[in-house]
Amino acid sequence: MKDSKCKICRRVGEKLLLKGDRCLSTKCSLIKKPYAPGIKGKKRRRVMSEYGKELQEKQKLKNWYNLRERQFSKYVKEVLEKRGKVEDAGALLIKKLESRLDNVIFKMGLASSHTQARQMVNHGHFLVNEKKVDIPSYQVKKGDKIIIRPQSLNIGLLKNIQLKLKKYKAPSWLKLNLDKLEAEVIQEPFLEETAPIAEISAIFEYYSR
Repeated sequence: MKDSKCKICRRVGEKLLLKGDRCLSTKCSLIKKPYAPGIKGKKRRRVMSEYGKELQEKQKLKNWYNLRERQFSKYVKEVLEKRGKVEDAGALLIKKLESRLDNVIFKMGLASSHTQARQMVNHGHFLVNEKKVDIPSYQVKKGDKIIIRPQSLNIGLLKNIQLKLKKYKAPSWLKLNLDKLEAEVIQEPFLEETAPIAEISAIFEYYSR
């Protein structure tokens, strides 16, 4: 079970930060074993089909945001229904994914992975506009303020968090206030700054089949 997340990264050939800081260290499995898992993984050199590429791109983005297939496909299909009515469907998909509360907690620098951020939200450690929100998929919007619940400042993950955040740079759509340990959404997340690790058009093709 411990290696399952590492196998996901090795399978798609990308660091998805599923184990947080460990992924940035020399202990990262993708550094030690830069090939697909399995007995034949090291020797595998077959040409990937178009469908295989689309599937791989889908898996990259789905796992990056730590989503189940049902959750991820729902976001994509909602965007596909609006395709043609919006200027950039790819930008809309990224906006929806980036606006999830668990992703905002990750982008605030309060968690080392999306998995950890999701757990923290589930445990009710945050307030949005002074109200406790424990739903990871909650969509934040411009003007929302996210703050750590005062009662949660003593838990291990959030102790001395101000020191950790001193050198942290949040995305431009989030304004961090270290004194209040608060973040304000000052604009909508945008595709260019997010620089997704997957090819969005291939994902749309996968779900359009």
